Amino acid sequence: MDFTPTEAQLDLARLTGEICAKLVTADRLRELDTAGRFDEQLWKALADAGVLAAALPEDLGGSDFGALEQTAILRELGKAAAAVPALWSVVVTADALARFGDADQRALAARAGTGEIVLTAALAEPLRATTDAPGIVATEGDGWTVTGTATTVPFADRAARILVPATVSGQPAVFVVDPEHASVTRTAQQVVDLAPEFLVEFADTPARLLGTLDTGAEVLTRLREHAWLGLSALQLGTLERALELTAEHTRTREQFGKPLGSFQAVAQRLSDAYIEIGGLRLAVTQAAWRITEGLPATEAVHIAKFWAAEAGHKVAHTVIHVHGGLGIDRDHIVHNYFTAAKHHEFALGGATPHLLALGAELAG
Repeated sequence: MDFTPTEAQLDLARLTGEICAKLVTADRLRELDTAGRFDEQLWKALADAGVLAAALPEDLGGSDFGALEQTAILRELGKAAAAVPALWSVVVTADALARFGDADQRALAARAGTGEIVLTAALAEPLRATTDAPGIVATEGDGWTVTGTATTVPFADRAARILVPATVSGQPAVFVVDPEHASVTRTAQQVVDLAPEFLVEFADTPARLLGTLDTGAEVLTRLREHAWLGLSALQLGTLERALELTAEHTRTREQFGKPLGSFQAVAQRLSDAYIEIGGLRLAVTQAAWRITEGLPATEAVHIAKFWAAEAGHKVAHTVIHVHGGLGIDRDHIVHNYFTAAKHHEFALGGATPHLLALGAELAG
């Protein structure tokens, strides 16, 4: 196992970081700190630079990079607390359409890679194990339809298509749905970092099967694992940048005539945070490496998401506590990293659900 970053990882991380540093300033984050936050300018810049298409196959205009390169990009977006759907539109949804879709579905993936459209997936189901059948039900008549409710669907307000896991005769399958259909209802939900997430209701909504019924479990597992790993990579970048801001604060802020960082209790909390982030970095890298190498990765991905939740909770609260009153001021940049960390902590399952799912995998 070699965790040395590839040249592509370093180049993509550098490019993404440079774009974010130019466009995502503290003032810009404050400007975007409203419900349904979406950074149109950053989204277009990432698309124009080829960052969005990097993970797509070459015949769809991409570079066919794997999970290691994808997590390198997401980590940089996490460092910027970027309000863009790169994870959901490209890493999760376009990836699945490119791998399992027909010609029309693959064309959607290519359009997502150019930033022309946004795609998303309805994955927030009760989490016990990766093979759980989804709560939404699909039936086949003259064509497939889906019925049920999905919660906290990211960017559903601007999505051209939503991937909807559903149950067919007790088995999982994944369907492509047009959210503009009259049978679809989208209701905005408020989440901690004000990201655009929606409760989406389907009532006999026309749908197209992604892949086949036989590959339904494989498609769903890939969707979930890429989403869990992607959230963990975003969390890694978020926590790294939050700790950098906190370290700088403790070097310059003084109490009793001394820098905050010179007090033992503060230094210990920052040391603990550094160790927690190191554990998350290792877990994310291991899971991404296993996926890239085509090895079984479910256990490693659950471990990464557990660390994202556990470290996320500890580090986020350390950041706020060390900043004191500044930490709860919505005009201070650290507020954006705290809310982002709390979102990534609980999205698609917190620490306990992923430990339970890991236990089920080990027992199985």
